[in-house]
Amino acid sequence: DIIFFWVARMMMMGLHFMGEVPFRTVYIHALVRDEQGAKMSKSKGNIIDPLELMDSFGGDALRFTLTALAVPGRDVKLSESRVAGYRNFATKLWNAARYCQMNGALLDPAFDPGGCQHAINRWIVSKVVETGQAVEQALEAYRLHDVAAALYRFTWHAFCDWYIEFTKPVLTGADEAAAAETRAAMGWALGRLLHHLHPVMPFITEELWAHLCGEGESDMLLTRAWPQAEAGLIDRAVEAEVDWVIKLISEIRALRAEMNVPPAAKLDLSIKDGTPAALARVETYGELIRRLARLSGSAPLTGEVPQGAVQIVIDEATAVLPLADVIDIAQEQARLKKEIDRVQGDIARVDKKLGNEQFLAKAPPEVVEEQRERRAESEQARERLAAALDRLSGA
Repeated sequence: DIIFFWVARMMMMGLHFMGEVPFRTVYIHALVRDEQGAKMSKSKGNIIDPLELMDSFGGDALRFTLTALAVPGRDVKLSESRVAGYRNFATKLWNAARYCQMNGALLDPAFDPGGCQHAINRWIVSKVVETGQAVEQALEAYRLHDVAAALYRFTWHAFCDWYIEFTKPVLTGADEAAAAETRAAMGWALGRLLHHLHPVMPFITEELWAHLCGEGESDMLLTRAWPQAEAGLIDRAVEAEVDWVIKLISEIRALRAEMNVPPAAKLDLSIKDGTPAALARVETYGELIRRLARLSGSAPLTGEVPQGAVQIVIDEATAVLPLADVIDIAQEQARLKKEIDRVQGDIARVDKKLGNEQFLAKAPPEVVEEQRERRAESEQARERLAAALDRLSGA
């Protein structure tokens, strides 16, 4: 209620003492409430002390949490668990930077991101530029939650989960030219990432930047010019290629988890009805696919699908994985049916509550919302289990 008067006072004081308008844009964020959505009050005892949160999880984790939750038109429901989650994100970033440092990936002023020859490096350069564009557009529109979402998605998934894994065989391989390019590309990508993260997480990014630059660079991120997102570095073809490989590996990993395939068991991958582009990708990235999906081999399927094999459709190809030799298919079908029945029972119990008018009238809104979220999660679990059972039914 007092925001208008504060803005008006500052505007009038600026005009009176400075002779000019002190600012032309006012950003008003939503109320920060407790995790139940209640307004903080000393009498209620639900005050969240930001100093205590920073002592426990760090200032960067709290800043990122508030940025990620700053959705227009929606109050911020703050809780320790959310801040702890983004503390884990900061730890992930730190460990990724340590990996880069241990492998000699430093910031190379002579590195040309447009001159990369290795497909994995062209892919990360393209993803970095795309992320930079998304961050800039979100900042200009004051959509701070979109800034946090873009940086989180790139850091956790593209950079940490996939690019770092993709670089391991290159950095330990015999091709020194490819390893040198990868170290330079990794240092460049990490530098851009730290720069884009800096407005939200200034402390950890400055620390990691100092290590990334080495002894030859003394400028802090705070004083450096904002990096320009060069649209010419975006390579849609290599993105489509590597993203397809990532999707294939992810689907195989998900299948292994769904079917209780032992971690040590290596499956033999066959590609059915694959387009020339899909077969070329499996051939080009065969070593990475086999290592990350724990496969013994990969090749086009010749003949009929073998008995006891499951199939996964990946865009323009079908992955065929024989499971009869590594799991008991009948036993696994029985387990999946039992799990489906259990999840269906959970859904029925929640539906009974949500269909009770007295429960909806008397229960606090957060309890009702919790039941709806629980039902949605159970529904997703049932769909995953049913899909796994369908795959086994055709095996």
